[in-house]
Amino acid sequence: MSGFDRRVDPEVREVRRLEVITGALGRRRWSAEAKARIVAESLAPGVAISEVARRHDLRPQQLFAWRHQARQGRLALSAAELAFVPVVSATDASPAEASAGPGGIIEVALGGAVVRVPSEVDGRLLAKVLRAVKSVA
Repeated sequence: MSGFDRRVDPEVREVRRLEVITGALGRRRWSAEAKARIVAESLAPGVAISEVARRHDLRPQQLFAWRHQARQGRLALSAAELAFVPVVSATDASPAEASAGPGGIIEVALGGAVVRVPSEVDGRLLAKVLRAVKSVA
């Protein structure tokens, strides 16, 4: 017989090994606001995506996936990340503006693209269009 004791003694209460696991366990859940904030940080000029990912304890591949979602419009950036553009008022109306009706036309130049919409356009639709233009610019 071997020297190994196969009996179980319920009275033994000594802890021989204790393992402490730190850090996030399992799959983490990120809110849409947190994702948008991190993506906006990665879109700043001169920023290395791997550094942003490391700061937020992410893999660069995850951040690239979020950026891809933002370009497709599936991850909306918050209003704080949207840039303001200068407003230019024209005193003389062009023929296209004159035929647009009493409200006129809103013209937005963003990243080399020009978007012209009637002033009665739905704000949510215009925001989606501008996000899409910004993502490809």
